[in-house]
Amino acid sequence: MDSRVIESMQPFLGNFFGNPSSLYRLGRLSRSAMDAARGQVAALVGTEPSKVIFTSGGTEANNLAIRGMAGKLPIGVIAIGATEHPSVLAPAERLHKLGWDVRTLAVDTDGELTQQSLFDLPLANLRFASVMLANNETGVIQDVSALAGLMREYGAYLHCDAVQAAGKIPLDFNTHGAHLFSLSSHKIHGPKGAGALVIDKSVELAPLLDGGGQERGLRSGTENVAAIVGFGKAAELALAELESRKTHCYKLRKILENGLAQIHGVTIFAENAPRLSNTVQFGFSGMDGEALLMMLDRKGFAVSSGSACASGAGEPSPVLLAMGMDADIAKSAIRVSLGQDNSEADITAFLAALQAILRL
Repeated sequence: MDSRVIESMQPFLGNFFGNPSSLYRLGRLSRSAMDAARGQVAALVGTEPSKVIFTSGGTEANNLAIRGMAGKLPIGVIAIGATEHPSVLAPAERLHKLGWDVRTLAVDTDGELTQQSLFDLPLANLRFASVMLANNETGVIQDVSALAGLMREYGAYLHCDAVQAAGKIPLDFNTHGAHLFSLSSHKIHGPKGAGALVIDKSVELAPLLDGGGQERGLRSGTENVAAIVGFGKAAELALAELESRKTHCYKLRKILENGLAQIHGVTIFAENAPRLSNTVQFGFSGMDGEALLMMLDRKGFAVSSGSACASGAGEPSPVLLAMGMDADIAKSAIRVSLGQDNSEADITAFLAALQAILRL
């Protein structure tokens, strides 16, 4: 977490611990702090605070979007991107078992949606689609403008998992074309356990949780005020520093990729596609990604072998398989995520450690 985020949270972990649904003074202070955070999160994605519903993170936001829409719409066709996060794929599979027709939108070798996959959709029965704005493994930025136009033309809804994209590229929910955005606090140097679903006023959702009716009846339960306040502060900082962070990470990414290019047998995935400035995924044929991850960990480098939410599976990356990579190279994948606190010295040390491991 950003130290400024931690500082903003401290009062709400101690003296100001009131329930935001209560009428006493400490409760009103908590409610006021939540309202301010809602405004900060809304500003990050260019929309109004009334459209922001707080959740426990991106996974809950994705589930609320997909299962929530399915709870209000007649059974029909759902379109899901082939490279989606497990928190989109799993609820889509749940709906498939309930009778929904789940269609996969194919991607090319760069991880971008193919036009043909849109043309193949049975539009008459299409209810909604879910496609991420930026991939959590490759960093590929998805141009969903054609899909958004198609959804609106046929009266269907579009949900975008914007967890990786928010705070790294400019976003404007009101002009983007999507009906729902999922967000997560810890992807922008905020606390874990806080997220949001941004919802267009035309969308009606069935709640996942019933109870006291918090968050406009869509997310019952006493809110985690400290985490929400931290999320708001992180969103404020991410918006104010978006360009400087992007420039910094892009510079580091170029140094890293130039160094990787000097290593025999390396493949940088989606190298020529538009990508987030902070994400690099690469692999070596014949190398096990998780074994390489553990060797790098012993040298002090925390990296991932794919989606952190599906790590430990020991299987090839489903994202890379969907992009047409063979299982051998997909299983070797390592994802490096860069942040505002990283330096050129970090990249130099990482490349040296990687080369030393590969010489073993």
